[in-house]
Amino acid sequence: MTKFKKASAVIALTTASTLAILGGRELIGDVQFARAAEHQQATSQELESVTNLSDVFRKVGEVVEPSVVRIDVKKTIKGVGLQAPGDMPELRKFFQQHGLAPNVPLPDGGDDNANGDEQPAPDQGLEEAGTGSGVIIETDGSTAYILTNNHVAGGASDITVTLSDGRVIHGGKTIGADAKADLAVVKIHANHVIPAKWGDSDTLERGDWVLAFGSPFGYIGSMTHGIVSALNRQAGILGNSGYENFIQVDAPINPGNSGGPLVDIHGHVIGINTAIASKSGSFSGIGFAIPSDQAREVYQMLKDKGHVVRGWLGVGIKDVSRDPAVAKSFGYDGDTGVLVQEVLPNTPAIGKLEAGDIITSIDGKDVADVQSLRNHVALIAPGTTVKLGVFRDKKQTEVPLTIGQQPDDTETLAAGGQPGAPKHESVVESAEAFGMHLSDVTDELANKYGLNDPHGGALITSVKPKSVAANSQLMPGDLITSVDGKKVANAGEAADALSKVDPKKGARLYITNAQGSGFVFLGDQDQ
Repeated sequence: MTKFKKASAVIALTTASTLAILGGRELIGDVQFARAAEHQQATSQELESVTNLSDVFRKVGEVVEPSVVRIDVKKTIKGVGLQAPGDMPELRKFFQQHGLAPNVPLPDGGDDNANGDEQPAPDQGLEEAGTGSGVIIETDGSTAYILTNNHVAGGASDITVTLSDGRVIHGGKTIGADAKADLAVVKIHANHVIPAKWGDSDTLERGDWVLAFGSPFGYIGSMTHGIVSALNRQAGILGNSGYENFIQVDAPINPGNSGGPLVDIHGHVIGINTAIASKSGSFSGIGFAIPSDQAREVYQMLKDKGHVVRGWLGVGIKDVSRDPAVAKSFGYDGDTGVLVQEVLPNTPAIGKLEAGDIITSIDGKDVADVQSLRNHVALIAPGTTVKLGVFRDKKQTEVPLTIGQQPDDTETLAAGGQPGAPKHESVVESAEAFGMHLSDVTDELANKYGLNDPHGGALITSVKPKSVAANSQLMPGDLITSVDGKKVANAGEAADALSKVDPKKGARLYITNAQGSGFVFLGDQDQ
């Protein structure tokens, strides 16, 4: 066979093979397309018959909507420095930006819209107006009781309520409000109103369907849906004295939804819409609601007494998980529980608990963290005796303690110092191995760092960046009163005690500052 003929044969075979491959691929593509088209058609037909979920949402709307109200309020604000417990600047600023206090200057004197028109409030006060939502929880004849947020109705001088049927009720009255839980109860006089039903927020799980009701941007009768994104969230908007264990949802919540109900697919109230996490001021995928199990207790006390009575231990506490090295220094190997940082004077905990105790349970129920302990104790009636599981002296023990009544201003009490008198002569010592300088406490230094009558100890006056002290979050103004359980009276004793500490092993310090007292582990936090 000539070279030309051989080449022609090769070309013919190659062409035939290529056509066969292309034809096969096309056939396979046709089959795949046909199957995909069949699947799409079948699924489309299935969707035509799927009505159950829509039916559920419709019925929930029919059940809940008659109980949802719009609340328009007016408040008279005197001055700009509102510092009452729970009325924190960050909460006030947050809701001002969300349209609840459009005419009120920020507590720091800032200009929230950058147009230069913010002016300090006159002495006689400045009137603000806002819109929120609420849910009718109870009726008694022609009287209806509405649950909403404190930031909506607390301190309102004028309240107008619009019912779902369009009736406008004037003369609403806030009969109780609680800033620490951000809840309030409003009473109105109206006939033919339907209360909502409570649900059990303790049964919620992540992924459960939820629906949010209210008047976002003033649009009455709005309803959105989503799922429970997370439970027991702390958003930090109620301040240190607030009680936060929010339900996090992705159901759209916007300004005006505050105070409206969050319900489950049975139409039961399992939360009160409270806040959103947003840089724009509108919904960004994260909303927060107060759980019904907390809201129900607070509602009943506000309705019956006009205020909330909470249980109280009288201790400064910290999550074990936040500083495991300190817990390990006491011989505790667990990763849950609450470390007692300090025991406040004249409180129920005096003589019962000690600094360094680790609370692991209350009445047999495990204590996971500070949040769970605070929320549990707060709902216990004062005078009730509980049994605390406590890890002390490297062993587990049980401590009976009678719950007291929480005072109004716990933060001021917690910030109180120890009795005594500061020295007037300054002695400076160095703890170079840990990267800090220490001084005896003088009147001037106590004043500078806000220490209330400190009694001895070594004051940290400087901390070297990236040092062991800096990594342990120590800072100027912290007063060291003990090293590994041994009290130190002055800077010299503290420096001497620290000179004997192996920096690789670290030491447990007891620190007092303007915010309170507690333990700090000085050393490698992973040890």
